[in-house]
Amino acid sequence: MEKHNVIPLMGFGTFGRNGKDGIDAILCALETGYRHLDTAQTYDTEFEVGEALRRSGLDRDAVFLTTKISTDNFGPGALVPSLERSLEALKVDQVDLTLIHWPSPNGRIPLEVYITQIADAQTRGLTKLIGVSNFTIALLEETEALLGKGRIANNQFELNPILQNKKLANYCRQKDILVTCYLPIARGILSDEPVLRAIGEKHDATPEQVAIAFELAKGYCTIPTSGRPERIRSNFKASSIRLSPEEIARIETIDRNHRVVDPDWGPKWD
Repeated sequence: MEKHNVIPLMGFGTFGRNGKDGIDAILCALETGYRHLDTAQTYDTEFEVGEALRRSGLDRDAVFLTTKISTDNFGPGALVPSLERSLEALKVDQVDLTLIHWPSPNGRIPLEVYITQIADAQTRGLTKLIGVSNFTIALLEETEALLGKGRIANNQFELNPILQNKKLANYCRQKDILVTCYLPIARGILSDEPVLRAIGEKHDATPEQVAIAFELAKGYCTIPTSGRPERIRSNFKASSIRLSPEEIARIETIDRNHRVVDPDWGPKWD
């Protein structure tokens, strides 16, 4: 589908990129070559993203913008106004992709209430594409039953070499739903992973760069972040690493289901 061509697979996450330092980091990312910025209502970085975009001098159409709807804005009639406020913070007329950030905690609000509202936001032209985050196979199936096939462009969830989420990722591929990996370098704990280190030595790359290259090789979108210019540039360089099929197969063996983000109110993971 068209979405796989329009969503840049190398993105820059903006969680924690607040204030002047945050704007500087996002500007550095844009200057480095990132053309996909990922924000969210709960990150409180929508203003910083918009400000960095304006300061960059890049045309609006040159940068893909993703934001996510907070679970606080799921109630009847609440989602569209919340996205309008996000657009005001970003100072843009439309975002490229809007995601449901999490399914409603403990299922407090029925899926139908908020998933139909995000579809309405797309119909109104507030967002080009819609998607979800942290959705399980069961929730994706329920969403398809409510909205029909092909409406969900993206599912963003925790994925990296030590949490490969293969069952969910394979399901998304079958349904033509692009996977976006958050925590793609597992908050820096991959440095001591022997397989990644060995492969990295062959490519003159860090284990973190190998992790990003692996995710891109699998056809996923990846959104690493950092406030340090050298790390921002290092992560981006990973997009030029080409892993062999054998190296990809080796990395697939180190999956150990190491999940970092697992709130007690979250969904029952696949």
